[in-house]
Amino acid sequence: MFQAILDRCPVGIAVIDYDGNYVTVNPAYCAIYGYEPQEMVSHPFTMVFPVEDRQPILIRHQRFLSEGGKLGGEWTVVRRDGTVLSVWSESVRFAKREGFFNRLVYVLDITERKKTQEQMRIAATVYETSHEAILVTDGDNNIIAVNPAFTRVTGYDFAEVVGRNPRIFKSGRHDDAFFREMWRSLNEEDMWIGEVWDRRKSGEDYVKELTITVVKDASGAVLSYVGMFSDITLRKKNEEIIWRQANFDAVTGLPNRHMFQDRLEQGARKATREGRIMALMLIDLDHFKEVNDSLGHRAGDALLAEVSFRIAGCLRAVDTVARLGGDEFAVIFSDLSHARDGERVARTLLASLAEPFFIERESVFVSASIGIAIFPDDSDSLEELFKNADQAMYAAKAAGRNCFSYFTPAMQQAALDRLRMSNDLRRALDAAQFEVHYQPIIHLMTGRVVKAEALVRWLHPTRGMIGPAEFIPLAEDTGLIVPLGDWVARQAIARLAQWRRAFNPEFQIAVNQSPAQFRSNDFTDVGWVQELERYGLEGNAVVIEITEGLLLNAEPRVNKNLLMFRDAGIQIAIDDFGTGYSSLAYLRKFDIDYLKIDRSFVEDLDGIGLDLCEAIVVMAHRLGLEVVAEGVETERQRDILARIGCDYAQGYLFSRPLPAESFTALLSAWPDPSAP
Repeated sequence: MFQAILDRCPVGIAVIDYDGNYVTVNPAYCAIYGYEPQEMVSHPFTMVFPVEDRQPILIRHQRFLSEGGKLGGEWTVVRRDGTVLSVWSESVRFAKREGFFNRLVYVLDITERKKTQEQMRIAATVYETSHEAILVTDGDNNIIAVNPAFTRVTGYDFAEVVGRNPRIFKSGRHDDAFFREMWRSLNEEDMWIGEVWDRRKSGEDYVKELTITVVKDASGAVLSYVGMFSDITLRKKNEEIIWRQANFDAVTGLPNRHMFQDRLEQGARKATREGRIMALMLIDLDHFKEVNDSLGHRAGDALLAEVSFRIAGCLRAVDTVARLGGDEFAVIFSDLSHARDGERVARTLLASLAEPFFIERESVFVSASIGIAIFPDDSDSLEELFKNADQAMYAAKAAGRNCFSYFTPAMQQAALDRLRMSNDLRRALDAAQFEVHYQPIIHLMTGRVVKAEALVRWLHPTRGMIGPAEFIPLAEDTGLIVPLGDWVARQAIARLAQWRRAFNPEFQIAVNQSPAQFRSNDFTDVGWVQELERYGLEGNAVVIEITEGLLLNAEPRVNKNLLMFRDAGIQIAIDDFGTGYSSLAYLRKFDIDYLKIDRSFVEDLDGIGLDLCEAIVVMAHRLGLEVVAEGVETERQRDILARIGCDYAQGYLFSRPLPAESFTALLSAWPDPSAP
């Protein structure tokens, strides 16, 4: 009968003699350890314990049988197949034989229970320490639990919200339709994810990123709702700043070139669809540089803001005015019936801009040169339309300024002149008419010159020194930028090797890379990259500077080349950051290393430029990027940039771009900030 009971008992039971050998074991005991009964009976019971524990366990066993007391608890054991288990056992002395007791032990396998307990412990730890706020409601949507992060975000502790409905947090910013859609998703999909404006205990509204999950029992009845959320108010604010700087001009508040292009495409589609015409007007201020030179950039920006206000005042609500950069504006006239309809507006604009502006207690006079091109009469290609309006604008300047001009075929003479310059450019590389100048980049914390940007100059045999702004666009259009860019990089790398040996083994060179260079060759065909190995330089000796526009709808070859530059260790900087299309996604995708703040923001550090610079620095550092400020011209600008955490600076405050020999002299003479 005893044996029958043992055999049917679901609990593992064994009898062990004083010497530590099994007398009998039941099937449940054998199942726990994975042995057959004959493999255990008459064998030491310590066989199920780790080798290092066996002798101490045998001593405890014999002491228990000799002296009594308690023997039980949680043990770590090993199955026959090597699996480690956790078991719970209790023992009693049993059936004294030949002067010694046997031990009756029963055993429970608690391995899964231990795992469950550990998972619950981990879950509880996550719940308590999570940075995400967690709120749990019952099936009737009454709050039953919150975690510490919930209190930090909302200001409410558990006692203040328990048993209440989450509607107490409503900000009033969402309508009933919003919440109906939320509940539809919860009822049909058991989940809702989105952004919600709520209100803290303090009364302050904030936006949170919220995920609600429905928990149901086996029958499908709702047990609870679990909400997890994080406060994204600051992130949204920064995204708004980035979006605005991507689409609007910081100085005038007008749409910038990126948004202008989008509006121009919309206008062309509408004109085509409705069989009407659209006029594109380019406006360039005459003598604006003189205002900047005489009154300073701050006054120049104030003038640009006033100009934008006057232009907007001459237009209809359906028209679009944008600042393209510098002192150039563009206007899109939609829904025109006749090509000459823009003439009245052009005359009104000229008259308005001719009135004096009062800037910093000074009367300032400017005029404008206006070029007009008609879609689709002058061209049904928007790129060509823009070129035509540009040619018309330059024709207005050539006619004496303060006037407007429609595009005419006669303006193709300008294209001919451009062709002549293109031919000169083709000969210039073979004739060694180019030279590379270098502008120092300063580490703001140490004051050391740690980098230099390589900038090409053209010494034309008859026109003298020509700056890159005049010939680089032409080089890009003709494809000459590819061999020219390769030559510049080779020259810069050779100089870099010299400067690293002589001055700083970690000195870096930044070289500009045009979109045309990325589109024309695969990475393996970029000749200058091999120069690094020739001079024994690692990839991180070079930083390539690219524009944001390169990453906007970049084709596969551009993406592939960027990733291969990254894999080669060559670092990447976004030049003029914030003046074009800005996206956080590409900063991650291509492992961008540096953002270069456009000089227009640096010039405006007394205005919104300071907020934009701070936003860029904070965002960059959060993403693990460093920041270079361009166009630093005053010590005050340098000090402000250093104070907000900007990493590097370049500009005329430190030095103009210099020929290689002069730059070497600058490095030799540059004061060592660490010197006593």
